[in-house]
Amino acid sequence: MPVVHKSALKAVRQSEKRRARNRAVQSGVKHVIKKLQTAVEDKKTDDQAALLREAARALQRAASKGVLHRNTASRKLSRLTAQVRKGVVPA
Repeated sequence: MPVVHKSALKAVRQSEKRRARNRAVQSGVKHVIKKLQTAVEDKKTDDQAALLREAARALQRAASKGVLHRNTASRKLSRLTAQVRKGVVPA
């Protein structure tokens, strides 16, 4: 049986915590984006501005925590803004 160092066990615990936290943040971002896209599809113009702000906040927070790369967050926000302005969600 191989020897497992205490530091390796601790690293496993830490990475599992990080993974769970990152997945939660990523899931939250996806949820907000989906709500925004649904509002655009349903032509709910009054909800779109608030949902776009919420999506921007979620994306920036994910980027600051290192869950998303800052360029990825920026690109997603740019595309969402374009969708809201056009009023069309790409297939």
